[in-house]
Amino acid sequence: MEEFSDGTKSTTVFYCDPYSFWQKGICEKNHEYIRYILPKGSSFADLNDDKVTLMMNHINNEKRDSLNGHSPYELSLLLLDNKLHESLGLVAITPDDVTLSPKLIK
Repeated sequence: MEEFSDGTKSTTVFYCDPYSFWQKGICEKNHEYIRYILPKGSSFADLNDDKVTLMMNHINNEKRDSLNGHSPYELSLLLLDNKLHESLGLVAITPDDVTLSPKLIK
């Protein structure tokens, strides 16, 4: 996984130490948002592709200070091919309609 067939390095895999959230960077914020919707102790058994897509669309439409008041979705429109948005089911959600609570997927 880390080398091309000719032996040259292609990627570096980094494993975080357990309970070391500071090593995880930005992804930790997404984990926090997921926990707003699925609090600790919640079952993931009822999740399906549609619910996960809905949840991640709401999370990725949340405006963030770290992105100068933009959402990850807004930045993805600038940086990624829009065909990707369509194939992954990524959609815009107005700020007033973003829901980060368990009622989103109930």
